[in-house]
Amino acid sequence: MRSLVIRGAEVEGLVADVRVVRDRVVAVAPHLVPHRDDEVVSGGGAALLPGLHDHHIHLLALAASKSSVDVGLPGVRDREGLAAVLRAADSRLPAGAWLRAVGYHEGPGVDLDARTLDEIVPGRMVRIQHRSGALWILSSAAVRATRLADAGDLTGIERRQDGSPTGRVWRLDGWLRDRLPPEPLDIAGVSVALLRYGTTSVTDATPTEDASSLRLLADAVQRGELLPRVVVTGGVGLANDEIGGLERGPVKLVLSDHEPLVLDALLADVEAARAAARPVAVHCVTAAAVALTIAALEELGSHPGDRIEHGAVMPLALAQRIAALGVTVVTNPGFVAERGDQYLTDVEPDELADLWRCRSLLDAGVSVGAGTDAPFASPNPWAAMGAAVDRRTSAGATLGAGERLGQRRALALFLAPLGQPGGGPRTVEPGAAADLCLLRTPLAEALGDLGSVRVAATVVRGEVHLWP
Repeated sequence: MRSLVIRGAEVEGLVADVRVVRDRVVAVAPHLVPHRDDEVVSGGGAALLPGLHDHHIHLLALAASKSSVDVGLPGVRDREGLAAVLRAADSRLPAGAWLRAVGYHEGPGVDLDARTLDEIVPGRMVRIQHRSGALWILSSAAVRATRLADAGDLTGIERRQDGSPTGRVWRLDGWLRDRLPPEPLDIAGVSVALLRYGTTSVTDATPTEDASSLRLLADAVQRGELLPRVVVTGGVGLANDEIGGLERGPVKLVLSDHEPLVLDALLADVEAARAAARPVAVHCVTAAAVALTIAALEELGSHPGDRIEHGAVMPLALAQRIAALGVTVVTNPGFVAERGDQYLTDVEPDELADLWRCRSLLDAGVSVGAGTDAPFASPNPWAAMGAAVDRRTSAGATLGAGERLGQRRALALFLAPLGQPGGGPRTVEPGAAADLCLLRTPLAEALGDLGSVRVAATVVRGEVHLWP
C-alpha cells in the first residue's frame, strides 16, 4: 500500500502534516506520526497546494512541437528572420526529410504560401503551422507528397483561380496526418514538463474526430508515460469505449476565424451534443463568434458544463448574457504577455479593451477558468497567472489594466475542479485527490511573484516527484 507523509507544510495558512494513502489525502493535522513504511517528504514550511489544473491544452501538438522549428515571436518578426531560421533548419536535415515548423504569424512580408516557401527552401517538404493552430502552410514538395491537388472540393483547402492548391490548409489536421509520415511525439517529456509546473490534470481541448489520436493518449496513460489526469473533448461521435482510460469532457466545437459564421450549423452541432448528454466547449476568438454562441445557447438552452473557449475578443455588453446562461469562459491570460506587443500594433485601438477579459467578466458574474493553450502559448501556468495579475506584455507595456486580477484570484484560475473550470478553488483536505503541488516558499512569497516557478515536488495519484 503506497503511503506518504508531507511534514511541516503550509496548508490553508497553517503549518501541518499531510498523510496520503494510495491516491487520497486521508489526514491533515498539526503533527502526524509516520508509519514504518511511509515515504516522508519535508515541507519546510512551504505552501502545499492542490495540483494545478490546465483547463485548455493540446497534448499531442505540444508533444510534436518538441521536434519542430519555432518560427514564432519574439524570435521571428519578418521575412528575413523567417528565412534565416528555415534555411538553418534545412541545412541540418538530410535530403527527403520533412521540415516541420510552428508558431508562424503574419509579420512584415511574411504572408506565406507554397510558392513563398519554395523561394526560401527550394525542393524541401515543409509544413508550417500558424500560431492559431488552425492553418498549415505546405511547400510545393509537401503539396505533391500529400496529393493535395487530388482532394477535390474538400473544405479547408485554399485554391488559386486555376484550381491549384496555394499550400494553405485550414483545420484539416486529421486529413493531413493520414498522408504524412509518423512524427515523433515526446509524450513522456510533456508529462515531466507539466509535473514540474505542478500541473497534475489537464483538459485536452483538441477538436478531434479521430479516435486514434485519443488512443495515443490513452495508451500513454496506460504505459505510465503520461502521468497527469486527462479529460478529452473531441467530437460528439467519439464513444466511451474508444477513449478508455481518459475522461470524456465537453464536445469541442470550432467557430471559424476566417469563414462566415452560420447559426444553423452551430445549432445543429449543439443539438447533437445535447442528444449525447454532453455540454459544449465552443472555440471563440472573435466577438462575432462569442455573439453567435450566446445566440445559439439562448435559443436551445444552456447545459451544465457549457464553455466558451478563449473569448479572446469579448465586448463587455455580452458578459451579462453569458452570466445569465451560466456559461463558463475558459480564457488564456498568458497571451497578454506573449502576444500583447503585437496586439498593441495590430488591433484597432477601440478593441484593445475587449482583449482577454478577466476582471470585468468576474464582476459581471461570469465563471472564469484558465488554460495555457500550449503549444500555442507556453505551458507554464505560473506565467499565465503572472500575466493575469500584471497585464504586462513582454516589452513591459500594459494591456487592459482594468482586467487585472488579484494574486489569489489568478491562482484560483488553475485550482478549480477539472470538470468545473469556473468553480471555487480546491483545497488540501481529507478525502481530496492526492494530486498536490509543494512549493519552495510560503504562499505569501509565491504570490508576490506569481510568474516564477517555485515547485519543489509534485504528487500525482499519491506518487511523489521531487524536483532539484
